[in-house]
Amino acid sequence: MTDDAYLALLTGPGATLGVPPAAVGELAFMDTPAVRAWLDAQGVTPTSPELRLLPPEQTAALPEDAERLPVPLGDEELSRLRHETAPQDVARLEQELLAYRDCADGREALLARAVAAGVPPYRIAELTGEDLAAVEAVAG
Repeated sequence: MTDDAYLALLTGPGATLGVPPAAVGELAFMDTPAVRAWLDAQGVTPTSPELRLLPPEQTAALPEDAERLPVPLGDEELSRLRHETAPQDVARLEQELLAYRDCADGREALLARAVAAGVPPYRIAELTGEDLAAVEAVAG
């Protein structure tokens, strides 16, 4: 397996690998001279149906004769790509995990605000599903 994502031209059975780049949204590398030159050399546009973007974990499945170009992806771009290439049930779970992360980021601050406002620790634990000992530790 490689650490690089790849743009590839795929037809036939390999055409199900990856996703069209447009499915991932804005991608910084698409406007680079190297990518534009590669697309021109292949005679395709960024919206060509045979153009696919593959995450690093799928590149081993690329047919040997497929035209390909390694491309740099930022963390957010790679996350969006992996979300788009995940099976639908996994993609839904990933959305839930992201929502949980967003909620959990301010967890201790929210618990501390509730304690400071006078909400009893047992009630905070009841409302949040947090362990009472964890709430009491924040209430400290």
